Amino acid sequence: MMRYVIEDTKYCFKYAFDTETGAYVRTGVLDDKGRDTGKDPFQASFPHLIDVGIMGHCIHGKTGLCAKAGVGCYQSGLWKEEPNMTVEDFRWIAEQCKGKTNQFALGGRGDPDQHEQFAEILKICRENQLVPNFTTSGYGMTPEIAALCKQYCGAVAVSWYRSSYTLRAIQQLLDAGVKTNIHYVLGQNSIEEAIERLQKNDFPKGINAVIFLLHKPVGQGTAENVLLADDPRVKDFFAQIDAQHTFKVGMDSCHVPGAVNFCGNIHPASLDTCEGGRFSCYISADMQMTPCSFDQERKYEVSLRMYTIEEAWNSLEFENFRNRMKGACPACEKRELCMGGCPLMREIVLCSRSTKQYIE
Repeated sequence: MMRYVIEDTKYCFKYAFDTETGAYVRTGVLDDKGRDTGKDPFQASFPHLIDVGIMGHCIHGKTGLCAKAGVGCYQSGLWKEEPNMTVEDFRWIAEQCKGKTNQFALGGRGDPDQHEQFAEILKICRENQLVPNFTTSGYGMTPEIAALCKQYCGAVAVSWYRSSYTLRAIQQLLDAGVKTNIHYVLGQNSIEEAIERLQKNDFPKGINAVIFLLHKPVGQGTAENVLLADDPRVKDFFAQIDAQHTFKVGMDSCHVPGAVNFCGNIHPASLDTCEGGRFSCYISADMQMTPCSFDQERKYEVSLRMYTIEEAWNSLEFENFRNRMKGACPACEKRELCMGGCPLMREIVLCSRSTKQYIE
């Protein structure tokens, strides 16, 4: 196990991470005497977390696992079929990130654990002091894959697909001693179940956390399934987020506007709004880098066939993305907590304040 403390001299803060667990913390902006001002840095000079889309296609796509589970694949795995990322490309990415990036979230258009060279990819991560994590449907999980996860991964999440293979995969990972989370997509079609399960603490025993991911109208995700801020069920859901449970409960950063508006027991310091283009980014199997994996139109993409990760990070495309957050909701007293929410899809922002204002 190794712990790193690194100073970002460009943006005047320090961050630390543990190469075994992936635990990560950063200071506020430091003044000229090295004292923490308490003000959060807006961005880093290099991404601290990269979502690496190693899967170009989904081997379960034709079976429609996502659709059967009521989840619209935002990567359009049912429609698109491209080659998976090569080990050579993955190694090139990892070597650039050594000593700068903390975690790789392995993903893409399919279950990462079904990549033909999955074990080699995990090894490359560790060789470059990167902690790999990933989310899987669990359909192809085996005790052998679970053992690899225990050896190399910080944590593994199983998508809540409400099926026998979901529960089987969770148990295989728990049996192997893997820190196991559940990823639950929250939309119009699933919020009532979420509230009921939280009320009853009705998730498999032994899990580390249930992480709620807000449904987005991207790929096969529909606009009809988007939650609205004035839906009374949204308030009920966040009341459950505020409550105590027998497991940890978390949310993706897309939920932060909702947490700001509806939660009373969450400490503001625990909220981290959209990190896209600020502390994280996405790299697709065909080596295109975007601030967020949900930019499926690739409006802000930069080709890593032409540029390095650092050059893409400092590109005009990424700066244009950041500017949407920098200018959002200038009159709102809570803007420092959520920065206007999602810069890509305004319709998913769980806020109906009169001060809501976006820069297009």
